[in-house]
Amino acid sequence: MDFPGDHDVQPVAATTSGLTSEQAWKAFFSRFPYIILVANSEQVDVAALQKAYPADSLFVFFNKAYKVLRQPFAGHCMLVSRAQPRGANIVYRGEVERVLGLFAPSTFCGITNIRLADTETPNTQADYGGAATGHLDLTELCREIYPPDKLPTSGFALAYWLLEQRVPVKVVLAGFSAKRSETWRVVAVHDWTFEQVCLKVFAQAGKLSLHEADLTNPYAKLAARFPEIPPSDISFTVADVLSQRLGNTDAQVDKLISLTGVLKSADLFLRNLRPKFLKKR
Repeated sequence: MDFPGDHDVQPVAATTSGLTSEQAWKAFFSRFPYIILVANSEQVDVAALQKAYPADSLFVFFNKAYKVLRQPFAGHCMLVSRAQPRGANIVYRGEVERVLGLFAPSTFCGITNIRLADTETPNTQADYGGAATGHLDLTELCREIYPPDKLPTSGFALAYWLLEQRVPVKVVLAGFSAKRSETWRVVAVHDWTFEQVCLKVFAQAGKLSLHEADLTNPYAKLAARFPEIPPSDISFTVADVLSQRLGNTDAQVDKLISLTGVLKSADLFLRNLRPKFLKKR
């Protein structure tokens, strides 16, 4: 298979194979000047992204990387494979070969099987067809800082860990917009608002970069224009307005749920009519 640009990037000097401790992971990531976390987002242009950063940067892809990779990737890269209660989704869905086929072997550092909750089951190197595999358990980290009724996304957890561990690299996030599209959904198990707030705070503080993101804050401009108004007054007013708007939205959602009740009942009835062998698929 032809990997464009493969000859322009030196083969990897280290892999994720056998890495488990935080110190080992810190040493691994410290080998690269830039860590580019690439979200599975329609906003990502991988070719343009690769041109924007040095050739010795590490590009980190997540789970079903075929969502953003239209052709094989030849730069230094690794795949974060999120553990699930049944194990990683690319494993139990039989997609390992499809995903790993998108990375040039000479510049592929391997897989990071990341665990973010006690209910998640790690996978073995054999599950990934023998590809270099390391394990990073961030269950404690997520319990400490994340809303207790939600689970973090893999990208947010890894970015937060890199910052908390003060790994001496420049962290760049691409496509972390939390926007739903017609083809890709926003999973409700994650607290997207919390993550977006944290990432923008980190970016404004210079701790990481959000690739091509607009960090302009109109409320900060308002406070600068009218210094006699305490910033706390602006913050409280913003919170009050948002609360009212969310309340109005909830009321409309309740109406929609009521209107679709008949459709939901019909859908459930038809699902129960399906043969058992189809339900197992």
